Amino acid sequence: MQKPPNPPHQELPHSGLGIASFAVSLAGSLGMFGLVVAATVADATQPGSLDTDTLLAGMIGLLMLMTALAQVVALGLGIASLTRVGCSKVFGVLGTVFASTSLLCTLLIFVGAALET
Repeated sequence: MQKPPNPPHQELPHSGLGIASFAVSLAGSLGMFGLVVAATVADATQPGSLDTDTLLAGMIGLLMLMTALAQVVALGLGIASLTRVGCSKVFGVLGTVFASTSLLCTLLIFVGAALET
């Protein structure tokens, strides 16, 4: 008796939430990286430019908080996309991993800055 042939592999469509999670987490991660580079360059070229009472330090801190908020949104989108049935989970997993890694790095940056002062 022969086994029946396997049904053809049907590729699942990508989840829109997963794609959004991946895009937002990638944009937030790149934004955070850019802010860290900008802060490093500003402090190296003009010592004292990132003192706590300067406008530049306030703007960089505010933008870092905004990228952290974007990562929280991306994490939520990624988790929501992982719960969807009948959709590919690739972008949801990528978005969740990138967002959680970026949030952890952001937390470490803020804790390091708090301990320094």
